[in-house]
Amino acid sequence: MAEELADEVNAILFSKMDISKLYSQNYAAARRRFRDLSLAANARLEQYPINIEGREHNSLTIDVAIIGCPDPSWSLVLSSGTHGIEGFFGSAIQCAWLEQVAASVFTPENGNIVLIHGVNPYGFDALRRTNEHNVDLNRNFLMSNEDYHGAPDGYETLNEFLNPSSPPSSFEPFLLKTLWKLWRMGLPALKNSIAGGQYEFPRGLFFGGHGLEQSTFIIQNGIERWIVGVRDIIHIDFHSGLGQYGKYKLLLVESNNSSEIEWYRDTFGAEYVEPLANAEGTAYDASGIMGDWIVRRLRERNYRFMGAEFGTYSIICVFRALRAENRAHFFCSSSETKYKRAKEELLECFCPTSNRWREIVLERGLGLIEQAIGGNS
Repeated sequence: MAEELADEVNAILFSKMDISKLYSQNYAAARRRFRDLSLAANARLEQYPINIEGREHNSLTIDVAIIGCPDPSWSLVLSSGTHGIEGFFGSAIQCAWLEQVAASVFTPENGNIVLIHGVNPYGFDALRRTNEHNVDLNRNFLMSNEDYHGAPDGYETLNEFLNPSSPPSSFEPFLLKTLWKLWRMGLPALKNSIAGGQYEFPRGLFFGGHGLEQSTFIIQNGIERWIVGVRDIIHIDFHSGLGQYGKYKLLLVESNNSSEIEWYRDTFGAEYVEPLANAEGTAYDASGIMGDWIVRRLRERNYRFMGAEFGTYSIICVFRALRAENRAHFFCSSSETKYKRAKEELLECFCPTSNRWREIVLERGLGLIEQAIGGNS
């Protein structure tokens, strides 16, 4: 009865939300909104600056809000903006949940909620998927015995196509080139070759870096303190850009034969759960994943990590936007029309302007959080 009442209250609160105000126009507005709503929800707030030469100190920060009891038996971690530009939609879900908390004076029973906002604040601010060093942070979480070098089979051969040394061009037969690569390699192999994480081409797509990045260091050093020694943890890292429009998949670090798979399916629904190593599915096999590092680092705990991937446009459209923005970043000035258009297209691919898409992913994101809380408690 109590759960049904809570669901009814949450549905009423969602219906009264101003969706347009939850999606911020820029990083600074998103950060401000997140911090204001965290304080309104009586959260404990922490901030971690990302220092970049030429930028005002504290203008770019990872912000962490913690809500719950002082001695929790379980934790739920909600992170956004690991891929900077995806922070627009991830922040909106976090802010929507905080708004519900503030309105209903919600306190997690026996647990706490940790919200990590803007893991990659530079990319969030600059409308990039990568950080200030062109590093894809979700390829930067290598274990201490792993090296930042190498590239997947096929990446070097594809490099000229993936990362042209020229500004984006509307006259390039991009679609024909891509379809030819798909026909020759097949989608699973092409995805893994391109997106698996490479450490040889600093200006290339899916570059994992040459060492530990600031954001990575902050997450690695903070995660154990934020979950205060709790044994049972669920972590949802919000992503967008892959999959069917407005729908989501929960991408796991576990393989199909893991004993944990049934728990994920029972808790969230079998149709939403997908092992990350499934090359035929939404995602691809990749190195340096944040969830893989955390689960392996905290293997003595019951740490369950999911990348919640919300679909937007076709994989070819998303790839085209990533490729064009990367070229514009390195070979155009910020005042050029090509540069601005590339940024607009990338933002559309990771946070569509459609009010319907934005409303659907908010509703589904909030439902996912409620399922996670139920799975913990």
